[in-house]
Amino acid sequence: MKDTRRTRVVLGALLVVALAMITIDYRGGADSPLRGLRGLGATVFGPVERASASVVRPVGDTFDAITDAPGERRRADRMLRQNQKLREQLRSAQLDQDRSAQLHRLLGTAGMGGYKIHAAQVISAGQGFEDTVTIDVGSRSGIKTDMTVMSADGLVGRITRVGPATSTVLLATDQTSSIGSRLEASKEIGITQGRGRRGLGGGGATPLRFQLLDAAAPIQVGQRIVTLGSQGQRPYVPGVPIGSVERIEKATNGLTRTAYVRPFVKFTSLDVVAVVVAPPKTDPRDAVLPPKPKPPATPTPTASPSATGSPSAKPRGSKSPSTRPSPGD
Repeated sequence: MKDTRRTRVVLGALLVVALAMITIDYRGGADSPLRGLRGLGATVFGPVERASASVVRPVGDTFDAITDAPGERRRADRMLRQNQKLREQLRSAQLDQDRSAQLHRLLGTAGMGGYKIHAAQVISAGQGFEDTVTIDVGSRSGIKTDMTVMSADGLVGRITRVGPATSTVLLATDQTSSIGSRLEASKEIGITQGRGRRGLGGGGATPLRFQLLDAAAPIQVGQRIVTLGSQGQRPYVPGVPIGSVERIEKATNGLTRTAYVRPFVKFTSLDVVAVVVAPPKTDPRDAVLPPKPKPPATPTPTASPSATGSPSAKPRGSKSPSTRPSPGD
């Protein structure tokens, strides 16, 4: 009991002395009389403090990491969702910009032909044996069967089925498509037919073929074809660009020729299209065709400089050197 009481007295005395020293040091500030004692304490106990801190710090960091992990994970998930949302908004804005540009071109094409149109968007492609797509307009928008469908580049096809809010378009590439057509800058007419899905493949395949009614009529590679127009302007209105002749084959009997046509429309990436709801008042003929690409300019050969220099001109007023007479003259 004496040791315990004595220990308490010693601890109490040390505590009082420590408080007194702290008070004196605090009031003294920079001029504290205990400044030297403070430096001595830092010198003696500083290494011990640093060593203990280096041992304890990893444990504290690990504990902090464990306690903060759920919050960091939630923060990372939130940032990931925000980034994904921003990417989707950027993609949507880019898509809207592309569609706006397509619609602007489409209105220009329709204006050149005098077509009254109702814009639409392709929402799905047919999965059966027919070459078809579905668009997002139907009978509620005044769409009817056998109306012409076009894009900014040319003929897409015709309406075959109509629902209240959607319609089915039979593409010009379908094997059952048969389109009255006319050669550019000519009165020669013929029939353009689709070749089905095999015509949409690679390897130089062309999805359309064209046969003139007059087998002897002239036709050349590069000539372009437009729709002739149907009776009553349905299913095809006149003047819609179809494509250009890519190659010509003669039949074995030599009586008929088949031209294979590269369409202006890229059928594998249809997006913004239009249904012609009213035909033009007059046949636009070739007015809707895009300008023909200009052939590359042939470089003009330039004369290379002569290997031998030309004699220099004599200065005005100079005399020719006289010839000395020979002794025998």
